[in-house]
Amino acid sequence: MIENQNRNRINRSPIVVVMGHVDHGKTTLLDYIRKTTLASREAGGITQSIGAYQVTHNEKLITFIDTPGHEAFMKMRSRGANIADLAILVVAADEGIKPQTKESVKILGETKTPFVVALTKTDKPNADIERVKNELSAAGVFLEGYGGQISYQPVSAKTGDGIDELLDLILLTAEVEHLTCEPATPATGYVLEAKVDRQRGLEATLIVKNGTLRAGDFISTPTIQGKIKILENFLGEPIKEIAPSAPALVIGFETLPQAGEAFSVIEALKETVQGESSKTSPREKPGEEFLGLRLILKASDGGSLEALSEIVKSLAKEKPVLRVLGESVGDVNDNDVKFAISSKAIILAFKSRADKTSKNLAEINGIKIISSEIIYELLKAAEEFLKELEAPKPTGILKILAVFNQSSPQKQVVGGKVESGVFKNKAVFEIERDGIIVGSGRTLNLQQQKKDATEVTEGKEAGLLVNSEILLKTGDNLLIQAKPKL
Repeated sequence: MIENQNRNRINRSPIVVVMGHVDHGKTTLLDYIRKTTLASREAGGITQSIGAYQVTHNEKLITFIDTPGHEAFMKMRSRGANIADLAILVVAADEGIKPQTKESVKILGETKTPFVVALTKTDKPNADIERVKNELSAAGVFLEGYGGQISYQPVSAKTGDGIDELLDLILLTAEVEHLTCEPATPATGYVLEAKVDRQRGLEATLIVKNGTLRAGDFISTPTIQGKIKILENFLGEPIKEIAPSAPALVIGFETLPQAGEAFSVIEALKETVQGESSKTSPREKPGEEFLGLRLILKASDGGSLEALSEIVKSLAKEKPVLRVLGESVGDVNDNDVKFAISSKAIILAFKSRADKTSKNLAEINGIKIISSEIIYELLKAAEEFLKELEAPKPTGILKILAVFNQSSPQKQVVGGKVESGVFKNKAVFEIERDGIIVGSGRTLNLQQQKKDATEVTEGKEAGLLVNSEILLKTGDNLLIQAKPKL
């Protein structure tokens, strides 16, 4: 049986992700490779939003996954490394190791992805390849000739020097990895990206890792299912089937799959309750008493939404008076505005816009919609609104160290330590989890050393009986807030 299975397996082309610090020449390198390895008709048909494409080198195919270089897109880069077979770590010869270089090295190590190093911008007058090699060694990346076996290639996307040799290295590394597939089996792979197209509806970019994907196939992910109504290659051309290692653009999902999910072809659709990816998923009940800044996040696609959510979460860790009520993919619609009206929220839209009706509804009701193609402009806007609130720091913060009894949310027995300030009995608190306010509650009874207490000071441990709208978890912070100066 195993021998028959091996007979059905053939070599497949490598799927390659390019990683590195922003402005280290990743995009320029990919642009040069695309222009020189594709016919002019094809190169003109490629857009950055596709996220994956194929090139030919020495009559062999290579699939590239393009990941954004911005630090807010960390999860997307990590996802790319998980999906890819190999990686190119881009390091600028004139700048050397930077924070995102180290982050990329960490991701590649965690995902155990084989990689080669491209030393870019070698045409710059201040390029210092030897210095960069030493910096890489200090970061744990040991190149050939420097105590390790990681291949590297100096390149210039401006002159084209070293590009062919870099592609040779990719093919050689792929050969060593023995990448194989079974084309005759039903397709399996990963969702690289998912978004709402204004003209065509829900689109998903898939990477086929094994088997052959065909138009009309039923496909399933852990969260949703769908039938492929339209199947296109990375050039946007209609096609009947997609081979292993190739990217595919699929239309046929009723709701958006999650980027990074595995997919597989199934015989028929099962009866399931599909997710509401295109609708704003609320994290809080409208009207819940909260005196800070409420936000609703919108973005053009799943990866952009993930990036926006990640960076807002970072801000929320510093400023607990910020709360995300909901987030979704697509343009700002009437439902988003109505949700913002009922919850007194501001809408942040990343690469997403509001139609005329939604804008008018927002204006009439005094709802602010802030749209931008630049993620940090949205972050800056949120920070400005926070300054206007002049929200003070919590007067007491208690960190949950243990959960003892949770017979109901209204009666939970927990233990914790006062991290700062004073934690008082009968106090109303907010629940902070992973940097986001997820709910609120009230202390019913406070004890210190098994004796009732009116308050517990910083550095001391306490036992609590609390009434909360949600079940508490170890690691949650309970925040007693002073009233903001509004």
